[in-house]
Amino acid sequence: MSKIIENKLRAAGCVFAEEEAQLLISAARTYAELDDMVEQRIAGLPLEHILGWAEFCGLRVAVDAGVFVPRQRSAFLVRQAITLARPGNTVVDLCCGSGALGAVLAVHVEGIELHAVDLDPVAVRCAQRNLAITGGRVYEGDLFEPLPETLLSRVDVLIANVPYVRTDSIRLLPPEARIYEASVALHGGEDGLDVMRRVAGEAARWLVPGGHVLVETSERQVPKTIEIFKSSGFIPQVATDQELDATIVIGTRP
Repeated sequence: MSKIIENKLRAAGCVFAEEEAQLLISAARTYAELDDMVEQRIAGLPLEHILGWAEFCGLRVAVDAGVFVPRQRSAFLVRQAITLARPGNTVVDLCCGSGALGAVLAVHVEGIELHAVDLDPVAVRCAQRNLAITGGRVYEGDLFEPLPETLLSRVDVLIANVPYVRTDSIRLLPPEARIYEASVALHGGEDGLDVMRRVAGEAARWLVPGGHVLVETSERQVPKTIEIFKSSGFIPQVATDQELDATIVIGTRP
């Protein structure tokens, strides 16, 4: 049976058909459920939405239907944040989606005070489940808007995996993302940097002196992203990971 499912998935274009077949077989409780799950995958539904979870930085993170699936390249952003955060720091995760990035940070940095925000109510409910064990608080709203004012000038590390896909490039995304993930998690505006500008423009009010804001971006967008951070009063630096095809910009408040 495993080989039959693997062949079906491979014929549908699944690159990791063998691994996916094993995961679906392990997750299904009945043959009928397995058939349904395979058909959903063939139709293009993300594997993580079918399983209800994603593997991210060694954690199994709940991912509900419609919620942005954490990309493996974002592990680089988390690793950089871990090197900057200290035990007991106040950390904010904007555009948190499932809360995967904040969850990993809380596992690796002891005693952080974690706050996470997302605009999508479905993502907020998912993040609440993933962050419950960390004691993290999750807010529904637009970027900084729902955060309590008591956090002003108190945040040590701010991570923001903002949408950075250009509007005219959305149609080029795989159907898994374009159809099944919330569009608000993908659209970055005409040049892909609309949300980035808003984060950079407001972040300094929330950070402590010497605090850091970390964002994921594309290699092509680095020059503009650096300009955005400089104009917002930050000292920017770029970090890349070729293996993960990941690029991040770190802005430090003077």
